[in-house]
Amino acid sequence: MQQPQQEMSFLNHLEILRWHIIRSIIVVAIVSLLAFFFKSYIFKYIILPHTEGKFPTYQFFCKVGRFFGTETDFCNEKLPLIIQNRTMTGQFSATLWISFWTGVVIGFPYLMYEMWKFVAPGLYDNERRLARGFIGITSLLFLIGVLFGYYIIAPLSIHFFATYSVVEGAEQMIKNEIDIASYIDMLRSSVISCGLIFELPVVIYFLAKLGVVTPSFMRKYRKHAIVLTLLLSAIITPPDVASQVIVSIPILLLYEASIFVAKYVQRKQELN
Repeated sequence: MQQPQQEMSFLNHLEILRWHIIRSIIVVAIVSLLAFFFKSYIFKYIILPHTEGKFPTYQFFCKVGRFFGTETDFCNEKLPLIIQNRTMTGQFSATLWISFWTGVVIGFPYLMYEMWKFVAPGLYDNERRLARGFIGITSLLFLIGVLFGYYIIAPLSIHFFATYSVVEGAEQMIKNEIDIASYIDMLRSSVISCGLIFELPVVIYFLAKLGVVTPSFMRKYRKHAIVLTLLLSAIITPPDVASQVIVSIPILLLYEASIFVAKYVQRKQELN
């Protein structure tokens, strides 16, 4: 097993890191610029469909309700809310932010590639061979998390707050006229936070490599993890039990998968 590449000075590390960051910014900027030119398509088919009853998630829960003989708010043709702009630069700012986050999401695999290229010189040869797997796994987990946030967390949250009223029938007196910035912020936080949460197995892998966590430690505190998961689900979802259960299940599965990851790392270290 060969040793890591020759050590460099702190300033040399900073210089290399600077160029990794610059290349990452350039890629995100290019994708964001392309997204800006396709803003109409992105808003029409990706951002705003959550306000329509024909969104796949709403149709699914509508069919589930009808299967059990109940008619739910998910069956409405349109959510009772109006997206509005109340500032001069509101729509332009919304376009810039959506373009930026589109650049981050689409450019995420390249960001992981640049991060790996920065840390790879300090690893052994056999560890560098994991580069392709690292980029692929982190990108896949992030994509799954983004899709989960887009199709589960975001629609459930938007639907709940759009249909919530302080008094039954109050929608005639109090109309939900939501500022576009608030709407986009909820959509963005749901999607990006889920994308990052789904990186848990990768985080555990590196913590296990550093000896910070072990499989026995994670099994010992499994009950605590369940409580924290329920709390996290309560924070990122609407305050109803069904939504919290739907969100907590994949997070708990990720935790169990992370235990196997930590066990794999521990076994590899024992063999070496």
